[in-house]
Amino acid sequence: MYVSMKGMLRRANEGNYAVMAINCFNIETARAVIEAAQSLRAPVIVNIVQEHMVKHCDSGLIAPIVKELAQRASVEVALNFDHGEDTGLLKKALADGYSSVMVDASSYDLEGNIKMTREIVEFASQFDASVEGEIGCMGASEGDRYTDDDMKTDPDEALRFARETGIDALAISFGSSHGNYPEGFVPAFDFEILKRIKEKTKMPLVLHGGSGSGDDNIRKCVEYGINKINVGCDFMNANVESIKRQLDRDPDINYWVMMHQVEIDSRELVKKYIKLSKSEGKSL
Repeated sequence: MYVSMKGMLRRANEGNYAVMAINCFNIETARAVIEAAQSLRAPVIVNIVQEHMVKHCDSGLIAPIVKELAQRASVEVALNFDHGEDTGLLKKALADGYSSVMVDASSYDLEGNIKMTREIVEFASQFDASVEGEIGCMGASEGDRYTDDDMKTDPDEALRFARETGIDALAISFGSSHGNYPEGFVPAFDFEILKRIKEKTKMPLVLHGGSGSGDDNIRKCVEYGINKINVGCDFMNANVESIKRQLDRDPDINYWVMMHQVEIDSRELVKKYIKLSKSEGKSL
């Protein structure tokens, strides 16, 4: 069931749950995510971040693969271009078959962000694809450049941005950061900002940087109106840990056998997040 994010996020907004968006970059990671969702009857979003698409698996190659995997599944699967900063790449991904794109024009001022995002919304309409926009700015754990108060989303700007762009989902900044947090560190989320933005926009909202945010934060995000949760690092870490365990047991393991087991092991992390997001059993 290859779909855009429109229907799944609209129902998530109405039903007060979230859909998981997991960062993938090849057939193995995408298949693991889809099979995890299939096992729990959950809708799911396969995210491909711009760097991975450019350096590893371009849109013309990955889109048909994910589309075929989705058509073999009986749950809803969307393919989303995550953090698309290049207009040309965003349009090419849509032409190549992506069912959704996320426009990251957060480096521009508000006017520039609105202009670029609206351009992609208009282009995506011919493909009936969904578009996610971002207002505010996300920090990163690398180099301790965490999200600070100045980077958080202004609720009034969020409302204007949503109205003037026509986006289907809105990514906001309220305390999470991209990357792996130090061991034992849990970010402090500003739930008042989240609640105010939800009250104003009443639209599907997105949490970026879900990895390492802590189960309680994730549950509260869903309670207060987040409808899409992005997870990258935790899923990639689960794949790496599976490889380490297998090599520890058998340094001469066959590569195919190892990669097959990685898919099986990494599904468990996806299933954990699906349950936290309350999307289990929510697929059509």
